Amino acid sequence: MNDRLNPSLTKVAVRANALCLALAAALMPAAHAANAPSKSEKAAAAQSASAALPANAVARVNNVTITQDELDQAVRASNAPDTPALRTALKNQLIARELFRQAAAKAHYDTRAQVVAAVEQAKTIAMTQAYLRDQVKPAPVTDADVKAKYDAIVATLGENEYKPSVIVVKDADTANKVLDQLKKGADFAQLAKQYSQGPDAAQGGALNWISFKTPIQPGNTQNWPQPLAEALVQLPQGAVSSAPVQVGDAYWILRVDQKRPTQVPQFDQAKDALRKQLEQIALEKATAQVVTDLVKNAQIQQ
Repeated sequence: MNDRLNPSLTKVAVRANALCLALAAALMPAAHAANAPSKSEKAAAAQSASAALPANAVARVNNVTITQDELDQAVRASNAPDTPALRTALKNQLIARELFRQAAAKAHYDTRAQVVAAVEQAKTIAMTQAYLRDQVKPAPVTDADVKAKYDAIVATLGENEYKPSVIVVKDADTANKVLDQLKKGADFAQLAKQYSQGPDAAQGGALNWISFKTPIQPGNTQNWPQPLAEALVQLPQGAVSSAPVQVGDAYWILRVDQKRPTQVPQFDQAKDALRKQLEQIALEKATAQVVTDLVKNAQIQQ
C-alpha cells in the first residue's frame, strides 16, 4: 500500500502502522476475560452500536464521525489503486488518528507550548496564503501577448544555434589549470564536474541550445553576458575557448558541442510554454506590487 497520505495524516500513519494492525484486530469481536467490561460499559456499548451511522459516515469514534468524504480524500492522496483492502486500511488509520486526537485532547496536549506554536504557525501559513490569493491579481496574459513574445524571441535569433558546455571557476589560476588539462586531452565533462561552479556542473556543464543574431548587439544575447556570447559564436563545432572569458569575478571556459542552422519552432509548438513564462512573470510582478504597497505603509527596522 502506498502511504502517501495527506500531510496531516501521513505523520500519524507512519508512526501508527503497527498500532493500526492491532486496531484492526481489536475491532473484531473477542472476549478478553482479564479486561471484561462492566455491565454499564456493556450497556453503553450496546446503545452506541445500535445507533445507525449518520449518512455519509464510515465510522464513529466516541460520537465523533469519520465521513465518507474523509476516506475518499485519503484514498486519493494515497495514489494507490482504490481497492476494498486499501479503504479498510485507510479507514483504520483514520480511526487511529481520531483516537490519538481524543486521547491527546483529554490529556490537555493542546495547551503544550510546542503544540500551540505549531498551531499558530499553521494558522499563519493558511492566513497568508488566503490573503495572497485575494490580493495578488496578475494581469491576464492574452493570445496577443504570447504571439508578441514569440515574435520578439524569433527576432533575436541568428543564422546558427549552438549547444555549449561550460566550466566556470573563481580564479584565473584554476581556469588556466583546467585549460592545460583540456589541451592534454582531459575529458571536458569530468573537469566540469570536478572544478566548475557554474550552471549544470553536475551534468558536465552541458547547456541548452542558444542562438544570437550577429554581430552581437547589447540586449540581444538571450540573457547571456555579452563577452560570452561573442566568444561562443567565434568557436567552430568541437572547439574550446583558447583563453578563459572573464565575467565579473568568474572565469568561463566554453566548448561548442554542436552547431547547426537555427531551428525555429512553430508558434503552435511554443505558445503553451511561452504563456506559462508570461503568467509567471505577471504573478511575480503582481506579488512585488503588493509587497511594495505594504512596505510603503509599514515601519520596518533592520
